[in-house]
Amino acid sequence: MKEELTIAWRNLWRNRRRTLITSASVFFAVFFAVFMRSYQLGSYDLMINNFIESFTGYLQVQHVKYHDNPVIDNTFELNDSLLAAIEGLDPVVSVTPHLESFSLASSGTQTRGVAIIAIDPENEKRFSDPENKLVRHRISAAALQQLEQHAIPEKVMAKLRKNLNRSYTSPERIERELGLKTTERDTLLSLILKATAVPHGYLTAGDNGVLVSNRLATYLKVDIGDSVILMGQGYHGVSASGIFPVRGIIKMPSPEIDNKLIIMTLTTAQQYFDAGGKISSLVINLNDKSPRTMRTGKAAVNALLKNNETTARTWYELNPILYQQIQGDSQSGIAMLALLYFIIFFGIFGTVLMMVSERKREFGVLVAIGMQKTKLKRTVSVEMLLLGIMGLIAGLLAATPLILYFHYNPITLTGNLASTMEDWGMEAVMPTAMVGPYFYWQALVVVIMVLLATLYPLHKIDKLKVIEALRG
Repeated sequence: MKEELTIAWRNLWRNRRRTLITSASVFFAVFFAVFMRSYQLGSYDLMINNFIESFTGYLQVQHVKYHDNPVIDNTFELNDSLLAAIEGLDPVVSVTPHLESFSLASSGTQTRGVAIIAIDPENEKRFSDPENKLVRHRISAAALQQLEQHAIPEKVMAKLRKNLNRSYTSPERIERELGLKTTERDTLLSLILKATAVPHGYLTAGDNGVLVSNRLATYLKVDIGDSVILMGQGYHGVSASGIFPVRGIIKMPSPEIDNKLIIMTLTTAQQYFDAGGKISSLVINLNDKSPRTMRTGKAAVNALLKNNETTARTWYELNPILYQQIQGDSQSGIAMLALLYFIIFFGIFGTVLMMVSERKREFGVLVAIGMQKTKLKRTVSVEMLLLGIMGLIAGLLAATPLILYFHYNPITLTGNLASTMEDWGMEAVMPTAMVGPYFYWQALVVVIMVLLATLYPLHKIDKLKVIEALRG
């Protein structure tokens, strides 16, 4: 086999142009396929992080009736021993109790139905971390008026006016939104941050205040220090009502959630709903997103549940529509990759046809001087594999640095495109997925393509007639 490898390698460079063209077709196929798939899977990870890791978790322990009928009557007692047992499982990263229900929120003449999520403020930092979502800056009319008194370049002021009333959870987001240059950042950013800064606060254990989502706060016309009136139905039909001071404004990545969310402490919600000791779910985050880990985790959690009133459910079951959307979009992405590889395959096959036609006389001479057809076929097969491997390795090596760079430094969208992304319920960034199984599947696809293309020259060698080949 060593001899065939040596001959094949020398044959490749007898016609450098043909070799480079064939390898380049494989290179571009692998490069674009890996890069496109990485961005697609990165968008799925972003959706999962926004909707799952910040809201439902990968697993939830619920009352068996809660999923079909999410009312506060279908809750269960918080059990500290169960909480500790679940936290001790290998794939579990965090376990946080939630009490979720619905009420009417009112302020002045404004009223809206809202979703209430009750949390343990400190424990919740390991899950959705609402403190990290607090609105810290807002481009208001007053902020613009204050900035106009300074020597702010008109192009920066134009961007600020374009984003009037937009809220930000970090200075970095404002900096990316405005696209400030290094020289501008040093002189302008501190002025902009000072003018746009707004008060922000978080909940403490036993706090009787609430956090209000950004769009809901805008609709109700409330800010920190104002109060919100809540009215609803409590446990077993009791009337629930109360006045709650606003401690902070949070900006949720999903507009649907941002339009109707109020967060309060677990003890305050249990008093409000007259549901002492009750919770609606234990939200569980895992160390791995794979379906296998979730199935294993679900089985392990269910084994710890001692009664038939509670059960564990995966996020697939909790969010079937989102899961189906991701699966459907993933299949369309795979179809596009298949089309790309199909086109590239015929490019490789066309090169193979040309090679066989050009080397027909060469094959005849080799067989005539005594080379066995079996050895000739092995040599040609090795040639084809080397062509594919060269293009494959080059494509993967070229794609890897870009994938890693954009994974840790995702493209940040700004302006109207960013607003559109946020309206769709996604954060306005475009990350790539970390190198994973999708990356290595490309090797298998390329090998299959090369092997299929190799069948034609092998067939021609089998049917080769030496006299006709020499005359050709």
